[in-house]
This record gives sequence, structure tokens and C-alpha cells, in this order.
Amino acid sequence: MNTLPGSSQKIKLMPLLFVGHGSPMNALEENEFVRGWRLMGQSIPKPAAVLCISAHWETHGTLITSMERPPTIHDFGGFPQALFDVQYPAPGSPSIAAETRENIHSTTIEPDQKWGLDHGCWSVVKHLYPEADVPVLELSLDFSKPAQYHFELGKELAWLRKKKILIIGSGNIVHNLRVIDWRNPDSGYDWAREANSKIIKLAIDGDFKSLINYHSLGREMELSVPSPEHYLPLLYILALKEEQESISIFNDKTVMGSISMSSFKIE
Repeated sequence: MNTLPGSSQKIKLMPLLFVGHGSPMNALEENEFVRGWRLMGQSIPKPAAVLCISAHWETHGTLITSMERPPTIHDFGGFPQALFDVQYPAPGSPSIAAETRENIHSTTIEPDQKWGLDHGCWSVVKHLYPEADVPVLELSLDFSKPAQYHFELGKELAWLRKKKILIIGSGNIVHNLRVIDWRNPDSGYDWAREANSKIIKLAIDGDFKSLINYHSLGREMELSVPSPEHYLPLLYILALKEEQESISIFNDKTVMGSISMSSFKIE
């Protein structure tokens, strides 16, 4: 909670979520991860809107979706037609997008009218809010910037929590598709499990500096984060943690050898 200046009134901050989103098929399947997301949606206050930082929207510069009706983007291939038929018709919010742009001072946030909601966002949010009755916006990842930039930008989103806006980072803290093991759907390689445990421990211990400098965390991290886009959304969420808040972990599992579904709630 935060206290208003000159007042004893407490402002209840919205929780923060980082979700390991995994396969797009989680949009259709009934499994332990989907159940975890659904329970999370039922256990936290219903937000006024959702701002999602997804691994699947990388841009030069930082953009925010600013349309009234963001389209559902099927940004994948080789999946059943039923997955391409899924629509998540949540509204957007041009007004929240504009206010967000005005409140970011470290960089210029450009409005976007072309993107919409990619599967890193809608495949999860559709289980949190199945009625699609909560406005959803996306903030892109500037691929040209280092991890420290993303962490510092995350801090500038803190005011959104006071407005009942749920900030979600969506990626996977271990994500190496080059060595995925389709024959091992329920476990991970030793190095993947070690990296998963290391990231969780550092986060709970509050050692965010080490997580920002993840390249220095050893061979298991090099294998687990061969490219940063699925890892960076976690840094946005950790940057927003208040000192008195705690981190809890759900959906804590490595699958298909090299994917971590581990997810974080901060409140």
C-alpha cells in the first residue's frame, strides 16, 4: 500500500504478474497452467485495465497500442485451425495509452494503431478474464536496448498500479526452442531447472542487480536465455516491486526440456 501525501489514507496497489505463457495451445487446452491462470484471475481484484509487456512484440523504440479495438494477432504457424479461429475481443483504451505516454519521461513512447494483442498476451488474459470485459493494452520491447533500460522503464509504470491497472509481463524465464525436447513434456534439462531455481531465488532475495546482469550468471543462464525477449518482461515486473511487498511463485515447472512455465505474483 501507498499513503497519500498529508493523509493517512492507504491506496491499495494492484498486484503484479509475470506469467510463463508457453505454447499458444494453452489458449485452448485445459491443463495445470491454465488452471493456475484462472485461479489467479479469480483471486486478485478485477482491474480497470491490463497493460501487458509481451515477449512477442519487439520493436525499435517503445510503442503502446492505442486503438479502441485491438485485433487478436495469430503470430505463429503450424498449429491447428482451431487456434487460428480464437478471437479475444477485449477493448483497448486510447485514453490510458495517452496517459501512459505522458507519464514516461526517460524515453518517447509512440502510439501504435497496427499491432493489437499477440498470443503472449491473449492466450493468458483470456483465462484471467474470459468475458473479455477488461480493456487490454500492450507495451512493446525495444530490442535495441539493454536489460538495465527495461528495468528502469518498468519503474516509470508504477503510477498505473494506483489506478487499478494490472501490469503483466508475459514470457518464459527459461526459453530455448533450439534444444526443445518434445518427448519430455513434463520435465526440464538439469541446466534448465538449475537456471529456473536460480532466477526464482534471486528474485525472492531481492537481488535484482544480478538478474539485470543475467549474462554473468553462468552457463545454465546462457543456455536458458539465448535471446532476451522472453526474459525481459520479468524485469519490468520486478522493477515495480515495493519494498514491503513479497513475491510468490505459481505454475513452477520446467517442461519440454528447455521451457520454464514459472510465474510470479507480487503484492
